[in-house]
Amino acid sequence: MSKHFASAYWEGNLPKGNGSYILKTSNHVGSLKFTTRFEDDKSASSPEELIGAAHASCFSMALSHALDQGGYTPIKVDTDAEVTLSKTDSGFAITEILLKTKAKVNNIDNEKFQEIANGAKEGCPVSKALTGTNIKLEAELV
Repeated sequence: MSKHFASAYWEGNLPKGNGSYILKTSNHVGSLKFTTRFEDDKSASSPEELIGAAHASCFSMALSHALDQGGYTPIKVDTDAEVTLSKTDSGFAITEILLKTKAKVNNIDNEKFQEIANGAKEGCPVSKALTGTNIKLEAELV
């Protein structure tokens, strides 16, 4: 079993406050702001963006591994995650994540690639943690 650590700090009320997060292994520090989550402020990160980064990373690694296990050589896997935060009857919720991946893989046809990509989406530990969220995948061979 592997454990990974992160922490976050928030100061002030939600609309006017600010905060930061730290990823303990790499010691990466980033800032958090209300306006980044709910307005068009690009000066900080949001929890949704961090979830997107985690999901895109996990999926890329899972896809690379699944391709390798299937006898294919992944040259590169590039994944973007689009995380949708929506207002629902019970408050705000992450309602959808769209993973857009482009992969360069030798000697694989698109049908087999799609099969492996969908399996990686379902098997990725972050996808499993996000059960209940609509996760979509657009996978393209390049």
